[in-house]
Amino acid sequence: MSGSYRDLTAWQQSIELVISIYECTRQFPKEEQYGLVSQLRRAAVSVASNIAEGKGRSSDKELVLFLHHALGSICEIETQLTIAARLEFLPTEESARLGAKASEVAKILNGLINALKRDIAA
Repeated sequence: MSGSYRDLTAWQQSIELVISIYECTRQFPKEEQYGLVSQLRRAAVSVASNIAEGKGRSSDKELVLFLHHALGSICEIETQLTIAARLEFLPTEESARLGAKASEVAKILNGLINALKRDIAA
């Protein structure tokens, strides 16, 4: 697959997710700075980073592996958002909004993975 990781919609949307996660976690309690805040932020950054790293590898097969890692980080984000909402660190509506963003990135990643797998098999 040609082009830069910056050209990928999945990467662009994952960057938007990172920004949203950073903005929402600013309101978390200070005692969560090294707990849930750190976990959420790392997972969000991991999505974009894995997309970029995979794109920088030498084959589409390797890219697919890193896109799967990014999907795993999306699952982490969704879990951590649920915890944050249940602990009332985050309003339910905000958790749902961010969860929807994460889900959208996951759909884009799944579409990209499936397209790459078809290309690899051809």
